[in-house]
Amino acid sequence: MQDGEAQAKTFEASLDALEQIVDELEKGDLSLERSLELFERGIKLSRECQERLSQAERRIELLMRDNQGRPVVVPFEEGRSDGGEQEKPK
Repeated sequence: MQDGEAQAKTFEASLDALEQIVDELEKGDLSLERSLELFERGIKLSRECQERLSQAERRIELLMRDNQGRPVVVPFEEGRSDGGEQEKPK
């Protein structure tokens, strides 16, 4: 398994665990101690997920530079996978 795949699965696993915690807390039938434990775990997972997303964003920013190292902003177009700009009709 490649490093990128392992990180993606770890992110997904963390996100799934966070969703389960939210579901449990929303039920509201937990003791105060258990609620606090889940809340603390949820905050930790949320921060881990946010850090992974920030790292991914930094990697994308590095990859999206022109040949002189300047950042290139390319608008997201749904359905495009080549990352390039579409030619404008004349």
